[in-house]
Amino acid sequence: MTSHADSGPVEQITVDLGQRSYDILIGPGLIDSAGAQISSRLDTPRAFIITDANVAPLLGDRLAASLEAAGIDHEMIVLPPGEATKSFGPFENLLDELLQRGIERATTLVALGGGVIGDITGFAASTLLRGINYVQVPTTLLAQVDSSVGGKTAINARHGKNLIGSFYQPRLVVADTQTLDTLPRRELLAGYAEVVKYGLLGDAEFFAWLEANGAALLSGDDQARIYAVAKSCRMKAAIVAEDEQERGRRTLLNLGHTFAHALEAETGFGELMLHGEAVAIGMALAFDLSARLNLCTPDEAARVRRHLEGAGLSTEPPGHPEGQWDIQRLISLIGTDKKVSQGRPVFVLARAIGEAFVARDVDLGDVEAILGRAVAA
Repeated sequence: MTSHADSGPVEQITVDLGQRSYDILIGPGLIDSAGAQISSRLDTPRAFIITDANVAPLLGDRLAASLEAAGIDHEMIVLPPGEATKSFGPFENLLDELLQRGIERATTLVALGGGVIGDITGFAASTLLRGINYVQVPTTLLAQVDSSVGGKTAINARHGKNLIGSFYQPRLVVADTQTLDTLPRRELLAGYAEVVKYGLLGDAEFFAWLEANGAALLSGDDQARIYAVAKSCRMKAAIVAEDEQERGRRTLLNLGHTFAHALEAETGFGELMLHGEAVAIGMALAFDLSARLNLCTPDEAARVRRHLEGAGLSTEPPGHPEGQWDIQRLISLIGTDKKVSQGRPVFVLARAIGEAFVARDVDLGDVEAILGRAVAA
């Protein structure tokens, strides 16, 4: 752990990808010193801040002032908030706007916001002029522990979530834990689901730590937040360094996501279910399926539900906006997930808390049974 005089203790984690390696900085107040960190990683002192209409009034001026102080010429583009921004129309508009403003190959994009902003900015950077640099400044818990790290960039298609994108690594990630104070409780909880995921997939001790300290993290304890974000990022950095393009171990990071993406797609990626909320439901279903297949014990599946529900997350799908869930429709959506291999859905299941593995031969009859029980609850 290092220290910045104006921001307190800072955790620094390196994602080791050879010449494309980069650092993740985690700590309080980092937005105000981000310009100096970003400056040392620019090819030329020009940047575009990409943010949304929720984040811009809260943090845009502070990041702009930080870039100004570091001598970086900058402009800001403000996008509409919400998952709908991660689609073809807004993506095309963003590219047009950047090209109209005279972007060059040495220009850097700076994503200031949650997962939607990080994803669309990274995808824009990967495609503009055949690839320009970008920096992630994640402002939500979900983005700080997951989507800002690892270089997955994407937009959604009507066929499903994140189906159009690229693996394209940022030059730097600056995670200011004090930005979490600006989050609505619902957004904070949605991000917490992704924190829990790391314990469930590969670290039973971390899950136990969350059982003891999760309430403090959610209540604003800065040290708990720094520890949890850093722990999550270390786990993800190690997995990404081993399997950058998700051909093996990185698939474990999709624990709960096969179910979650189908639920999100069926409800139109709207406000009914935030991504992290869908992941919480998906993880509960993944452990239920694991218990049904005698991979883990029912007690462990119940322990997962108990913790998620105790934190304030639902482990059952909400009521369908059109009245009733269609199990076959969900199965069909699972079949279009980008992790499908040789026509078969890929699930991340668990032998125990902290012992997840990739399963490619799950009987869809068992999946139907789990889904049917869940939507009837």
